[in-house]
Amino acid sequence: MPPKKMTATGVRNGAAKGAGRKKAGASGRKRARETVSSDEEDRDSSPGPDGGLSSYNSKGARKSQSSLIVVEPEHSKERIKLEGAKCKGQLLIFGATNWDLIGRKEVPKSAAAYRNLGQNLWGPHRYGCLAGIKVRTAVSGPVSAHSLLITTEGKLWSWGRNEKGQLGHGDIHRVDAPKLIAALSDEVMVAAACGRNHTLALTESGTVYAFGENKMGQLGIGNQTNAVPSPTQILYNGQPITKVACGAEFSMLVDCKGNLYSFGCPEFGQLGHNSDGKFIARANRIEFDCEQIPRRVPIFIEKTRDGQVLPITNVVVRDVVCGTSHTVVLDSQKRVFTWGFGGYGRLGHSEPKDELVPRLVKLFDFPGRGAVQIFAGCTCSFALGEAGSLFFWGVTNTTRDSTMYPKAVQDLCGWKVRSVACGKSSIIVAADESTISWGPSPCCGELGYGENKAKSSTTAQEVKTLDGIYIEQVSMGYSHTLVVARDETEQDEEKLKKLPEYNPRVL
Repeated sequence: MPPKKMTATGVRNGAAKGAGRKKAGASGRKRARETVSSDEEDRDSSPGPDGGLSSYNSKGARKSQSSLIVVEPEHSKERIKLEGAKCKGQLLIFGATNWDLIGRKEVPKSAAAYRNLGQNLWGPHRYGCLAGIKVRTAVSGPVSAHSLLITTEGKLWSWGRNEKGQLGHGDIHRVDAPKLIAALSDEVMVAAACGRNHTLALTESGTVYAFGENKMGQLGIGNQTNAVPSPTQILYNGQPITKVACGAEFSMLVDCKGNLYSFGCPEFGQLGHNSDGKFIARANRIEFDCEQIPRRVPIFIEKTRDGQVLPITNVVVRDVVCGTSHTVVLDSQKRVFTWGFGGYGRLGHSEPKDELVPRLVKLFDFPGRGAVQIFAGCTCSFALGEAGSLFFWGVTNTTRDSTMYPKAVQDLCGWKVRSVACGKSSIIVAADESTISWGPSPCCGELGYGENKAKSSTTAQEVKTLDGIYIEQVSMGYSHTLVVARDETEQDEEKLKKLPEYNPRVL
C-alpha cells in the first residue's frame, strides 16, 4: 500500500482550498509549507533518548515545522458507513433554558432582547415542537449553552445560545426550541460534539463539518476567524473519521485506523503536541500558536515512579472525550490516557501537573482492570471499568478536596451504568432502571428533582421525577440536562405523556 501523504495543498475532502496555520492574535506570523510523507512524520516524532520527545526543544516549544494537511490517496481510503446510537426515544430537558444568561451574571447588551426568555425547568419536560419525532442521540457539553439532537433518520437539530453561529443555521440569532439544520439536511449524521461556542458534526461516511467560533482555530478549517455560522467541512482528507470531541476551545478527531488528531487552542497542552503553544508577541503580550487544521498526535507515554518517561507504541485509539481544557482517550487495549490541564487532579496521575502529551493512567493498565467507556466534565473525568465499576477523578465542587487518582464511585457500586454526563459541577447517570444525579449548589434544575424538592445534593440521589421511565442516554450542558427516554411500548408512551410539555416563548 502506498504511504499516506501529508500535504500542504489545501484539500477539504477532495476540494482544493488554500490553508495554513498562523499565530493567534494580531501578529499572525505564517510558516512556509511543504509536502511530507507520513514516514517522514513518524521519523520526526520517533522516540528519542529523552523518552520519545526528541522532536521538541528543551522549553517544550515545537521546532519549526510546516502546516500539513492530512491527505490519504483515494485508492487506499477505507469506505465506511458509520452507524449512530441504537437508541430510539423522546428527548426530555430540565435545567436552565435562558441560554444567554447561563454562566453569566447578566445577559450581554447584544442579547438584551432575550433577557426574559427561558426559565429554569426543575423537572423533566417534553419539547412540544418534537412531538412525533424519535431521537437517537442528545448532545451538549460541560461548558456549552447550546445543544444538538440527532433523529433516528440521521437529521441534526440544534438550539440554544448562538452568538458565534454554533447552531449552524447561517446566522447568530438565538434559537429557543430545537430546529433542523437545513444546510445538513441531505446528510445522515451519526455523532456530534459541542464546545463552548463551536460544534463538530460527523456524517455516516466519516466526513466532519464544523461551525461556530473559530478564534483559536478550533473548527479546523485553516484559519482563525470570529464566527463561522454555516456548516463547513474541515481541512482534512485522510481516512474517514469515526469519533469527534470538543473541549472549550479545541477539538479532537479519531480516524477509522485509530489515529488521533487535534486542533485549536494549545494553552495547557491539551492538544497533545508537547507544547502549550505560548509565545511572546508585541508589547510582551502572551499569545498562542494555535493549530488551525487537524494534526496527528504521534506520541503516547508512561511515566515510572522514578521519573522515567517511556514511549508507548502502537496505540490504537477507540474513543476520545474532552473537558474544558483536558483530554481523555480510550485505546483498543482498554487503557486510558489523559493530558492537558492538571488542576484538581482531573488527569488522574496523583499530581496536579499539566501533561503536554498523552500519559497512561496506571490503574487501567492491568488484566481485567481495563476501561470500556470514558466521560469528561469541566474539571473531572470518569471511566467505566470492564468489571462494571464507575471510576471518578478530579473534582466537581472546587471548594472540596480533589480526587487525584481514579477511585470507584461507592454510591454506584452494584449498579449497571450505561451512560454518564457532567455539566459545570453536576453529574447525571443512567443505570439499570433508574436515573441518578448529584451536584453542589447553586443548581438551576439540571438534577431534575422537581419543582418543590431539593435543588442540589452532594450525594447521589435517584431522580424520582423519572420513575418508571427508562433513560437510554444522558447528556449535560453547563447547567441543563438532556435525556433520551425509551419510547417503544404503549406503557412507555403513557408514562411520557404525563410529563409537562415545554413550549418556550419566542420573540
